[in-house]
Amino acid sequence: MLRKLLMSVTVLAGVATANVCSAQDSTVNVLYAGSLVNLMEHGVGPAFNKQTGLNFQGYAAGSNKIANEIKGKLRRGDVFISASPKVNTMLMGADNGDHVTWYVNFAESPLMIGYSARSKFADDFKTKRWDTVLQEPGIRIGRTDPKLDPKGAFTVEMVTKAADLYHEPDLVQKTLGAPDNPAQVLPEETLVGRLQSGQLDAGFFYSTETSDLAIPAILPAPELHAKAIYTLTILKDAQNPSGAAAFVKFLLSDQGQALLKAHGVEVTKPTVTGDAQAIPQSLQGVIAAD
Repeated sequence: MLRKLLMSVTVLAGVATANVCSAQDSTVNVLYAGSLVNLMEHGVGPAFNKQTGLNFQGYAAGSNKIANEIKGKLRRGDVFISASPKVNTMLMGADNGDHVTWYVNFAESPLMIGYSARSKFADDFKTKRWDTVLQEPGIRIGRTDPKLDPKGAFTVEMVTKAADLYHEPDLVQKTLGAPDNPAQVLPEETLVGRLQSGQLDAGFFYSTETSDLAIPAILPAPELHAKAIYTLTILKDAQNPSGAAAFVKFLLSDQGQALLKAHGVEVTKPTVTGDAQAIPQSLQGVIAAD
């Protein structure tokens, strides 16, 4: 009797282990820039699931925040999508854990000033220069943390350039305050929701966010242009490297690129930086080395 019981337990343990392995094999964990929430969760993710039979599982946050979590071994993933090539360097080399050995630039998205159509300042944005509107008393502005997210750094950079262009030396202080101003700085993945709910009058967003969600927006003067340059890579310690390669291949396919365009992202020719030899063989035909 005892022997039969032990055999049953062993069989059940084997089935449980097989189920866990099967779940890992079918799930692709994608860590991605928070500006891509709508694109990933409502566009790419479902389409990838349907096309491949694999299970997209996403995590969104500021690109620097994700990189810090990877480096600190607080989070693991299969694919990492950043809004700036510089973020990848935080994870490259032995001193940084060798989490990234190559990355691909695949899309871009300009930085815009978006505003709520229901805001009392909406008409001002239509008739006045954006920097003057952002200085009006009572306006509620949202942006991301420049330490945790490239968009936050681009925002400070854009306003600093505008101060020179428009000869307004106090513009940064009058519009943004301190770099970590708690009245403005919010998690990237919640910024759009705050604007849509009426908690903010205006904020700094990429074109993929304003276009995707029909947010009225202003593109600053050409001298001030800043943009996200989206990159993707398969992390060296990916738990599902074959699933990760399938996701990258899908994203760079005609169907994936059509989804990017439909969500307001400017598609660029995929080019790789880093060790091109480390790219999976299945992706060699869709990625061009510099």
